Amino acid sequence: MKLDDIKKLHQKKYRQALGHYLVEGEHLILELQKAAANQPQLQSAELYVTEAYEHWQSQFRTHLVNDRQMARLADTSTPQGILAVVPMPKSSASETTAGEKAVYLHEVQDPGNLGTIMRTLAWFGGFRCLLSPGSVDPFNPKVVRASMGAIFHLPLETDVPLASLTSRYSSIACLDLNGGELTSQAFRQHDCYLFGNEARGVPQDALTQLAATPYTIPGNGEIESLNLASAVNMCAYELKRGL
Repeated sequence: MKLDDIKKLHQKKYRQALGHYLVEGEHLILELQKAAANQPQLQSAELYVTEAYEHWQSQFRTHLVNDRQMARLADTSTPQGILAVVPMPKSSASETTAGEKAVYLHEVQDPGNLGTIMRTLAWFGGFRCLLSPGSVDPFNPKVVRASMGAIFHLPLETDVPLASLTSRYSSIACLDLNGGELTSQAFRQHDCYLFGNEARGVPQDALTQLAATPYTIPGNGEIESLNLASAVNMCAYELKRGL
């Protein structure tokens, strides 16, 4: 890929058009290399390094660039000097596994929140992450960095309409201030867990149409709400704790 095209991968429309995204920094490259050992679709990734990383051991085709070129390619203001151009994954909608739980995120906007959620779901395993239209792109460089490599290990679907959930999942749960107990056995019985936008949540009429069962994370009520990533983290832990 030409260097000018790699620079364009900072923008979603070019990531979609070119079918690739950027992975930057030592830790993420190491995670990519480990994932590629078992995922053939990742093996066509290409590495771009400065002289400081010229002798980096990798199974990927590697290109040497100078510091000025790296500064143009990288998304970070002070790049480490190593990045990869990675092929976008194919849709995994038809590859669900037995016992898998779906986490649906409705119009999540914050890259840090999404990356943290992906990291949590990959850590526990057995989850699929569904993103609604209007959500931040999971292949945004900020999301990729926040995921700490989870993006290579988590089944991920984008632009999933909220209304499509009823045809895919027989039982849907959501969070509400006046819901059932999160620690109950009933909470663990659902197929899909729905979380809303950081500021607006999920439209009430949509929750009604989906017949979503509400549950509550208990607190002392001194503040209005929890951070979205924190709420998902607690729910994921509770689901796995009950196994």
